Amino acid sequence: MISTLILLFGLINLVMSITGRIKGLITLLSIQGFILFLIIIFSHDISLDLNFLFLIFETLVIKTIVIPSLLKIILFENNIFRETEPYIPNFYSLVISSIMLFTGIILMPFYLGVSISTILISLFFITTKKKLLTNVIGFAMLENGIFLFSLSVAEEMPVIVNMGILLDVFIAIFILGLLVKKINTVFNDSNTCALCNLKDCGCDD
Repeated sequence: MISTLILLFGLINLVMSITGRIKGLITLLSIQGFILFLIIIFSHDISLDLNFLFLIFETLVIKTIVIPSLLKIILFENNIFRETEPYIPNFYSLVISSIMLFTGIILMPFYLGVSISTILISLFFITTKKKLLTNVIGFAMLENGIFLFSLSVAEEMPVIVNMGILLDVFIAIFILGLLVKKINTVFNDSNTCALCNLKDCGCDD
C-alpha cells in the first residue's frame, strides 16, 4: 500500500510538469499533501506521541488545506489562471521529469528514489516556469519532496525541525504572494521576466 502511494506521489509530479492551469496545479499539490498524510498513517503506529500528532497535523491540515488555500487566495486576488509560454515546452518538461523520476526509482531504493527525484523535478519546475505564482507552487512541491526524503532516511523527524521547515515555507509563500501582487500592480504582469525591469527609483536633483 505504501509503495502504491509513493508511486502515485511521484506520478503527480509528472502531471504537474505539463499542467498549464494554475488552479489545477494547486489541486495536485493538495492531493500530494493528502498522500503524505496517508503514508504517515500506514507507515507509523497510531499513537498520541507528539511527533506523530504533529506529522498528522502538518500533512492533513497544513499541506492539504492551509497552503493550497493561501495559494488560491493569491490566485484569485491577482487573476492569474494559466502558466503561459513556459521556458521549455510541456512535452520536453514531461520527458525530462520522467527521466528524473524513473532514474531515481531504478538507481536508488524506491522510497528514497521518489523523494530525491521529486526534489530535482521541483527545482526543474521552478526554473522553467515564468509565472511567479507557479514558482511558489514549485517551492511548496519541493518542500513535499524534502518531507518525503526525511521519512525515507529516518523513522521520525524531530518536531522542531518540522516546525522550522514549515515556518520557512509560510514565510516564503507570504513574501512571494506580496511580490506577485506588487509586480502585477506595477507591470500588469506576473511573469518572473518582470523582475528584470525592477530598478531604483531615485529622484533627480
